Amino acid sequence: MKNELQIKFGQRIRELRKERGWSQEEFADRCGLDRTYVSGIERGVRNPTLEVIGVISSGLNVNISILFD
Repeated sequence: MKNELQIKFGQRIRELRKERGWSQEEFADRCGLDRTYVSGIERGVRNPTLEVIGVISSGLNVNISILFD
């Protein structure tokens, strides 16, 4: 069963990415991550490490706390 927190986190990442008008590919490139990994995070099937969460917040140019709003 998927973790509700992972799902909500993924939805928030997708929302912030789309606000910027970026494709998953473009966002992944900005973060230095694989597009399929970003897709997994957004779908709530991947559980990113704290290090990856930091990379994502930098890629979106937001404070980490914004990812959990």
